[in-house]
Parts: sequence; structure tokens; C-alpha cells
Amino acid sequence: MRPFAALSSCDPKKTIVPSQAVLRWFASFAPHPVSVSWRERLRSCFGALLGIAATGASMHWLLGPQAQIPFLIAPMGASAVLLFGVPASPLAQPWSFIGGNLVAATVGVLSAMWIGDPILAAALALAAATCVMFALRCIHPPSGAVALTAVLGGPAIHALGLRFVLEPVALQSLVLLASAIVYHTVTGHRYPHVARPAAHTAPGAAGVTRADLEAIVRERGELIDVAADDLESLVHEAQLVAYARSFSELKCADIMTRDAVSVSSETTAAAAWRLLERNRIKALPVIDETRRVVGIVTRTDFVGRTAFGLRGPRSRGISLWRDASASRRVDDLMTPNVRTVDADLSVAQLIPVFAHYGHHHIPVVDERRRLIGMITQADLIGGLHRQTQTRQLRSA
Repeated sequence: MRPFAALSSCDPKKTIVPSQAVLRWFASFAPHPVSVSWRERLRSCFGALLGIAATGASMHWLLGPQAQIPFLIAPMGASAVLLFGVPASPLAQPWSFIGGNLVAATVGVLSAMWIGDPILAAALALAAATCVMFALRCIHPPSGAVALTAVLGGPAIHALGLRFVLEPVALQSLVLLASAIVYHTVTGHRYPHVARPAAHTAPGAAGVTRADLEAIVRERGELIDVAADDLESLVHEAQLVAYARSFSELKCADIMTRDAVSVSSETTAAAAWRLLERNRIKALPVIDETRRVVGIVTRTDFVGRTAFGLRGPRSRGISLWRDASASRRVDDLMTPNVRTVDADLSVAQLIPVFAHYGHHHIPVVDERRRLIGMITQADLIGGLHRQTQTRQLRSA
């Protein structure tokens, strides 16, 4: 039987010779393009540096320079790559990290104590640790190295016995996890990835739901390294982008509210609130003397702002009263560096801004960055609806 016979075709022009098949097979090993920005890559690298440095320094300070316990065990390096480089992965979440390391360390120590052959002990420790991690839903790949370290780490590790589980594994894991949480918080990253509630879909409504995604994953029967809520979010955003692609000719200028009500930074908070109430709107762009947008103030900014001349809720809304504090200005509570869009931006490019970044009101500016309008979620939905009706009438 010829090994590459299946790769041949009846057409001699399309015959694939064995060398070409081998080259294509090797070419399939090429990595996929990385979509992570260089800024995010550098942020991850610097975080790993700080995390490992903090872990090693903490162990040195707690245990002293004469300690027989290693200040850093090698698996912590692999864990740092996950915690700082892939923080969205289910394999990098706190329970997976802490639980996996403790399980693997315990199984590894017991295997080393009960099984004399180190090769057999290492193999059984890794297999048992993997089984227990699956059972406890704390799969963490670097924990496999923790199990091997407990078995093959040498006399210094073996002398620790079950103490190896607490020192160094548990202690180093806790310090590295604390470092990751602090670093991601300071740099504005979401970690840990707490599961979000599933998006509500009305009965009979079209669209992929989380239940659909979970059913497909169960059918595949393998671990997929992405959280269900993140996968659901990606699918929904992709649906929005695909829907908007058919309206590529629709621009922000076509759906924006023109003559947007705005205020200057010197406007008093009380006056700004009256404008919001009078015009029944939820946000006011803040502009300078040239009409350039310098910030935005929303109804949310007034919540609890009694110092700006506002009282708490009464009946249906918030009532105003005039005193010395009512003279405070808008620039005391506005959000600076507000996101703006150009008037000629395609609606297809606008939808991810609303869907991914949580914006509800976006000022529209001209080529000189001057305010010319405002887009809200209602404007976006209304514009897409009108365009859909127009297309249906044309095709009728």
C-alpha cells in the first residue's frame, strides 16, 4: 500500500507528490496571527515581571535568606504567563490557579511518598492530578509541573513532605494571584473574569443564546479555552457587525441628532441639570469657545451630588434649590476626554463602539473637531430600522 496514494488524483496535472504533501503538512504548523496589540503585549510582559518579582521577594522576606524552601518554583513562571498574558482564559481564573496547584502538590507529594520508582510516581501523579482537577473544575496546565516538581524536585523538596503544599506552593500561589489582581485593577483590566448573567432573549426571538453555545460545547465533549459569557459576547457583537455591514453606506451624519444641546465648562451644575430636564435628554456635550468637545456630563454624574445644588429624589425626579453651592460649575463633575466620532464614519464601524465599550451617548464632530450632533443608542436603532424599511420598500 502506497502511503500517499490518497493524495493523488486521476488528473495528472493535479497529482500531489509526496514531498509537496509533507511540506504542506509542516506548513500547517505555522501559528495563527496574533490579534493582541503591542501595547497589550507589553502590559502583559511587565505584569509578569512584577508578579514574579513580588512573589520571589515576598518569599525571601517571609522565610529569610537561610530557608531551605525555594523562593520560586518553576511552575510559577508558566502560571504567570496565563495570569498576566491570558487573563480571560478559564484556565487562568483564581479557582483554577489556586485549586489546581494545591491538588497537584498534594497528589505529587503522596505519590513520591508511596511509590518508590520516580518515573512511575511522576506519571501516576500527573494522571491523578489531572483527574482530580477535572472533577473539581480547577484545570490549570502549569499545575502538572507542580506535581512533577513534588516527585522529581530532589532531596530538598522531598524533605518538606506535605509542607511542600503550603510552603512554597500555596504561599507563592497566593502572592502571585494577589499581584495579578492588583496589577489588572490598576491597569484597567477585567480580572478575575466573574461570570456574567446570560443575555435575555425573548421566546421565539432569532439569534444565538448562551444555552445554544453551551449545548454545542457539550456535544463536542472537549474543553474549550474560552468562558461561556465571553463567547456569547463575541457572537452577539459579530451578529451586530454582520447586520451593520449591509448598511455600510449609512453614515453617522445620517442618523445623528443635529443641533445637539450643549454647555460650556463654565455653566453651573444647576443650569446643566435644568437643560437635561427641559429637553428630556440624558447627556450634554461640554464644549469650549470654538465648539470643540472637551467633556460630557450625564444624568448619572448628578447622582448623589447634593454639593452641586441638587437634592435627592422627590416624587418623580430630582428637584433643584438655589444656594451658594448651586454656583459650582460643570467642569467639576463632567467626564473629560470623551469619545467622539466623525460625521462621515460608517454606522458599521460605530456599532462596536456602542456594543463593546458601553457608550450610550457619542458626540459627532466635523473635520475641525467641532460639535455638530449627537448619537444615542435610540438614534442608532432608529437609523437601522429606517434603513431596513427603505430596503424592503425598494425590493417590493
